[in-house]
Amino acid sequence: MWLLSFLEKSLGILNIVTTFAAKSKASNMIKSNKVSGAILCVSLLAFISFVVYILYINQEVFYTVHDRTEFLYGASFFHTLLSKPFGLMRYVGAWLTQLFYHPAVGAGVIAVIWILIYFVGTKAFRLKSSASALMLLPVACLLTSVVDLGYWVYVFPIRGYWFSQSVGYLVMLLLLWAARQTPRKWHFVWYIAGFCFYPVLGWFALLFVLCLMLVEKPTWREIMGVIVLIFTASIWHNLLYSNLKSDDVILAGFPRFVSPSDKTDHLSTPFWALGAVSILIPLCGRYLNRWFVPVLCAAVGIIFTSSLMFHDQNYIDEMRMVRYAEDDNWQEVLHLAEENKKPTTTMIFLKNIALMNEGGLLDRSFKLGNSITPLYNPDTLHVSLLDIASPLVYYNYGMMNEAIRLNFENAIQAGFSPFYLKMLSRCALACGDQELMERYTTQLHHHLFYDNWQPAPVTEKVKDLQKSYPDELTGVENSDSYIVNGISLWYDSDYKVASEQALLYAMLRCDSRRFWPALRKYVKLHLDETFPVHAQEAYILFMDKAPEEKRMMVPVEQSIYERYKRFWATIESIAKPNMTIEKVGEEMREEWGDTYWWYNIFGRKVFMVPTNIGHEVHS
Repeated sequence: MWLLSFLEKSLGILNIVTTFAAKSKASNMIKSNKVSGAILCVSLLAFISFVVYILYINQEVFYTVHDRTEFLYGASFFHTLLSKPFGLMRYVGAWLTQLFYHPAVGAGVIAVIWILIYFVGTKAFRLKSSASALMLLPVACLLTSVVDLGYWVYVFPIRGYWFSQSVGYLVMLLLLWAARQTPRKWHFVWYIAGFCFYPVLGWFALLFVLCLMLVEKPTWREIMGVIVLIFTASIWHNLLYSNLKSDDVILAGFPRFVSPSDKTDHLSTPFWALGAVSILIPLCGRYLNRWFVPVLCAAVGIIFTSSLMFHDQNYIDEMRMVRYAEDDNWQEVLHLAEENKKPTTTMIFLKNIALMNEGGLLDRSFKLGNSITPLYNPDTLHVSLLDIASPLVYYNYGMMNEAIRLNFENAIQAGFSPFYLKMLSRCALACGDQELMERYTTQLHHHLFYDNWQPAPVTEKVKDLQKSYPDELTGVENSDSYIVNGISLWYDSDYKVASEQALLYAMLRCDSRRFWPALRKYVKLHLDETFPVHAQEAYILFMDKAPEEKRMMVPVEQSIYERYKRFWATIESIAKPNMTIEKVGEEMREEWGDTYWWYNIFGRKVFMVPTNIGHEVHS
């Protein structure tokens, strides 16, 4: 009896210990799950904060994207896009890009698409708990793809790029989710569906087939998937797209950054990474349900985007200045010019146009700076004023034929976007062609946010400049030096605004032979006005250093003349036998950078002025 009693007590103790161990294990698992869940939430919050910040600092880029993306109302544009594989996604993307008219709205919509990608992806790949953070990596790839383009924004020929890839990837994940809800024996039907969806989804249809093949153990049914992967593009090329090059059908919709003169391969990196991640998730996702995975994925996504994102303050200021200039908001243009100390070519031309409209051109132009900082452009892409704002510049200088020609040349490559339609409308109005203007505005009115848009009235200054310029198409290149050289010859005009421009651009050329006739005409037309500061500075310089070119005597302020003497004394004190002219210029810039003298000696090279012009001053 005692033995039986002992066994019962032992079994009771064992049950108590087992129950305690089970409860302890369950408690530890609950604690572990809570810790993993907390880490996942913190990682998601950190990544979301990063995405919001990146979208916020690129607001001006998004507005420019809408302004330079073509979306035309009507069947012609629709059928043109659908004539190529992935065309429907591009059409949808082009329509959605209109939302960037209000950058916050467009950014909000694309962020919603990425949130859907995250949640649908976790269902499609059946990722649980911490492993769901793997879907941050595709989102990081898509985020990078919209903020790494740089100056390709101005010349990119692919319609609807900024939304089409995100929408296409979301549709692919929805198909994958639906396919995994059906019995395994029906997967071969989904492989055939992937083949059928190729004209709509392009390379995402192939990615769908490949992911579906990898999510389960391979069977004989996957032979159908292999056949689809290998032969889909060639079959569709022969069936429907025989008029296209094979390169436009193979991996259709996969972005390739190619223009008639440039090619940038590294911008396709986010899409190669997107494809690679989508393939690796079904292979490795089930083994990555670890607490550290969310931290790792968030960190990798942030580092990936930060390392490839294009961000330069001049790039943003340029876009903002073009936006203000489009709306004739010249005060804001000047406000930006005052803040920016290292302007680009486009910024300097728009700043001088703003001064022409607001007044004080020859009193403030060199104080705000005319020495141009080269574009920060790590790509091999060649972009200049011609691509960024040349139609806007030519319009404001009254050179309508040149503006119209450049509008068409740029729009044929990049598309008839709102920017070019607005400029063509303004040029037609300036030329007095009301019917043509209405054609452009009618097309523009079909855009979501331009239903009541009308071109601003032509200003008197633009009208006067139109009369001052022999508006004939020259056929020569249109660059910053071309504008400088052309306008500096307007000294025969009898309009005040033209004489002012001719004098400024003769000064920018540092050309004494054009300066003197331009000055004579300016003084004749502005007899009752104060002699501008920069014109006095140029007059003193050319009188002193180019005596054989003297043409007239004009009184100048004594204080300006005394400062001129101090300028040369400073050069003599700073310049050393082995110092370069660039080094001397940098040391003098802080004190003398607001003068025409500093520009003439140290800053004029940016306008590509021929070296034999004004050489006597430079030496």
